[in-house]
Amino acid sequence: MVLLHVLFEHAAGYALFVVKEVEEIGMLLPRVEDCILNMGKFHGMVSLAAFFPFKSAQAALENINAISEGVVHADLKLFLETNLPIGDKKKAMLGVGDAKIGGALQEELGLSIQTGGVVSEMLRGVRLHFHSLVKGLTAQAASKAQLGLGHSYSRAKVKFNVNRSDNMIIQSIALLDQLDKDINTFSMRVREWYGYHFPELIKIVTDNSTYCKMAQLIGNRKELSEESLESLEEVVMDSAKAQAVLEASRSSMGMDISPIDLINIERFSNRVVSLAAYRLELQEYLRSKMSQVAPNLAALIGDVVGARLISHAGSLTNLAKYPASTVQILGAEKALFRALKTRGNTPKYGLIFHSTFIGRAAAKNKGRISRYLANKCTIASRIDAFSEVPTCVFGDKLRDQVEERLSFYETGEAPRKNLDVMKEAVIQAGEVAAEIKIKLEKKEKKRRKREKLAALSTGDEEVYANGEKGECDVAVVKKKRKHAAEEAVQMKEEAPATENGDRIAKKKKKRKSEAIEVVAEEAPQTEKKKKKKNVE
Repeated sequence: MVLLHVLFEHAAGYALFVVKEVEEIGMLLPRVEDCILNMGKFHGMVSLAAFFPFKSAQAALENINAISEGVVHADLKLFLETNLPIGDKKKAMLGVGDAKIGGALQEELGLSIQTGGVVSEMLRGVRLHFHSLVKGLTAQAASKAQLGLGHSYSRAKVKFNVNRSDNMIIQSIALLDQLDKDINTFSMRVREWYGYHFPELIKIVTDNSTYCKMAQLIGNRKELSEESLESLEEVVMDSAKAQAVLEASRSSMGMDISPIDLINIERFSNRVVSLAAYRLELQEYLRSKMSQVAPNLAALIGDVVGARLISHAGSLTNLAKYPASTVQILGAEKALFRALKTRGNTPKYGLIFHSTFIGRAAAKNKGRISRYLANKCTIASRIDAFSEVPTCVFGDKLRDQVEERLSFYETGEAPRKNLDVMKEAVIQAGEVAAEIKIKLEKKEKKRRKREKLAALSTGDEEVYANGEKGECDVAVVKKKRKHAAEEAVQMKEEAPATENGDRIAKKKKKRKSEAIEVVAEEAPQTEKKKKKKNVE
């Protein structure tokens, strides 16, 4: 007779159930599905064999992480070895919900594992009636355990991704693209709106941000004079253009405009100028983030193009998993599938087309250089994703290789071998990583010193008396006590001055003579030190 045990993993612990009449249940599976909702009938089919509660929330998190990765935890192994029938291991069958953990248990313990079918239905019923099957466990306690473990598990998964904060890069590049579209649309609105009053300014000032600044500065064109020429030059950064704006304002064919309309135009222009300034700040933020998260990719292909590749792939890890052929056409999926459908020519490049290398290459070499550049981008993204200390050494070397390949296509000069370049890069990266580690250690020491000083300034002697910081405080307290004891002794000696006057005088003479001897010993030592410094 086959004895089926079902393993159920709960937030409170591991539970092992014995299923009665397995063959009959398997034959009457539709009836079992109906009986699961009835607790009385389900109790007749399943009984609790053993329950192993987790000792703490940390132990529960470790076990659930192991199960999610398909690894047999030591607690689970001990629980199964203890409670499964050891003599009848060949006849005993263990039912699990996840096939991944089932394969791991089969390799680890040599059990016959069953998944799906009857087991999944039994686990569904156990999940529904678990708090009533385990004695001492209420529904409220089970839900609290599930909620706490769910929060800690999600928090651990989020923390796993904090070190590589490529989510910030994805959001910032999306916002940067959106800002470009919005600034362009708003600038066209300002041009059209202010063009009724001063249409000649559109041809003189072509830059959108500069045009908005000029509209904000000029206001009513009839109020422009020679005195405002300097302020115009500061905005336009060109004296000839400023003079042309002044002359055009005198002979403009634009319509007159009311003060309230000018106020609204100035406000809107101010918003557009502030958006343009924020865009520059956002671009600087993106540059700093790319230097932290993907320095090699940024050094090779640029901050914006590298950020677009990461955003399109979903994360830096996903980009590192892609082959070079996928990176080459990343962003040109529509053109690729259209070409496959119509049996036309497939695209040669996608997002990497915005790189400067492809623009500099000749028309016949664009496909070759894009393939080579995609190869180097893949290498750089993998180094960034899996290196411990982020450095841009490999990115600079890879960029030099692409430059050499470009010159090879143009002049025929043979580039260096990849093996030689990577050897140099590995040596330089090791040196840079060592320097970064030393700097980090120094920063950590400074931080500890600051914490010590802050703790000492608060005067919290009791807290730091047991540790390293408290040793100096204890010494200070001992010195104060010793000094107070000496003063008390002196006071007692001074009281009977008639009897002990000679002794006090002798003590004072001894102290003076000792002090003179100490000074005499220190003087030649200081002279020797001065001589050594002069010699050096």
